[in-house]
Amino acid sequence: MTTHSDWTSPAPRLDIPRLIGAIVLCQVAGAIGGVATASSVKSWYAPLRKASLNPPPWVFGPVWTILYALMGISLYRASRARAAGPAGAAPGALQPFFLQLSLNAAWSFVFFGARRPFEALITLVALLAAILATIRSFARLDRAAAWLLVPYAAWVTFAGYLNASVWWLNRD
Repeated sequence: MTTHSDWTSPAPRLDIPRLIGAIVLCQVAGAIGGVATASSVKSWYAPLRKASLNPPPWVFGPVWTILYALMGISLYRASRARAAGPAGAAPGALQPFFLQLSLNAAWSFVFFGARRPFEALITLVALLAAILATIRSFARLDRAAAWLLVPYAAWVTFAGYLNASVWWLNRD
């Protein structure tokens, strides 16, 4: 399949303000989810039983910061490729991205804010489906934009294991 912006295509001029805007947008979505997280990490989450592979708490901040940056770069590349394409190219190509970004923030409010691990797991499954739809949509525009989301999909899959473990181990 040939995409508009291929690995071998000449690189378009870098639009620094647009790139920074895309990264900031994603970081802000993470910060919005962080509002719900911060209020419950120590009081509710810390004493819960967790999966044996649960990372130490300090891991989550750096990992999410990197993933939000990759998401922003991916959005930037896909939106540039869409704008550079023929008129009417890939209508709706960015919609799955904004859906997954919304579900990402929503998960924090369901898991940490409402303290509902099972419902958060359902949200996370929808989030993963939206991420995969975004990868598929972005691959039509720019393969690199799609590949930049693969670590995010992998981490959210791992987060599903962690979320399911919290729900299962704390059912009583």
